[in-house]
Amino acid sequence: MSDFVEVVRNGHVLEVKLNKPKVNAIDTEMSQQLGTAFAQLRDDPELRVGILTAEGDRIFSAGWDLKALNSGETQLDNWWEDADYGDGGFAGLTENWNLNKPVIAALNGLVIGGGFELALGCDLLIAADHVEFGLPEMPLGMVPDAGAIQRLPRRIPYNIAMELFLLGRRMSAEEAARYGLINKIVPYADLMNEARTWADQLAKAAPLALQTVKELLRAIEHLPLEQAFATMRSDDLPTYKAMLKSEDAKEGVAAFVEKREPVFKGR
Repeated sequence: MSDFVEVVRNGHVLEVKLNKPKVNAIDTEMSQQLGTAFAQLRDDPELRVGILTAEGDRIFSAGWDLKALNSGETQLDNWWEDADYGDGGFAGLTENWNLNKPVIAALNGLVIGGGFELALGCDLLIAADHVEFGLPEMPLGMVPDAGAIQRLPRRIPYNIAMELFLLGRRMSAEEAARYGLINKIVPYADLMNEARTWADQLAKAAPLALQTVKELLRAIEHLPLEQAFATMRSDDLPTYKAMLKSEDAKEGVAAFVEKREPVFKGR
């Protein structure tokens, strides 16, 4: 793994840190490395939760490496086909359709462009109180099509998303929390402690139940209610089906009845 992507394993939690001075700009190599890290989270049965953060307190990520684009190293036209961005699409998370384990974003600084799109690919977002979000693509003659166009209007009011797309203005952590875009704001000094506390809590849950939440939400998002029920009951949802038959589900019920802590094994 490159020095630009630091991966640390803490029990059932995998911590992934961006560390590519000066702005954590993501080129194809770094994207592939992020994809490898999140594939490790996905494929290792002992890992249950991921945390994504970056070094320092200034910037989380400025997104796509524009120097690589300007030099011709990467192309804008059909960029998703021109280069191999690795497992999970750009930055390893923006199109990662088979990672059912939750990822917590611990946002330490500016969340800009493709860095914003990477954050939107996470499941829980905790931000330091000085963090700002922005999508500066419009003045560059581009649009944020690696996840922001697709996800942001589903997370916050449409007209506010349009402000960010068209005007390129910054959004503070406080405003982002007001719209429900992020889960929590903390002082920078408390950021990783808070993320690790949440990750440890999630890691104690039954792994199949934890993973079922993402699998089901992905399958039923934006379906009419009746169709959502039908999809859950008839579609190919292997994690959900395994959870219903799992030893952990029996253990959870038994532990509740016996007034003890459950011991989950992920099966």
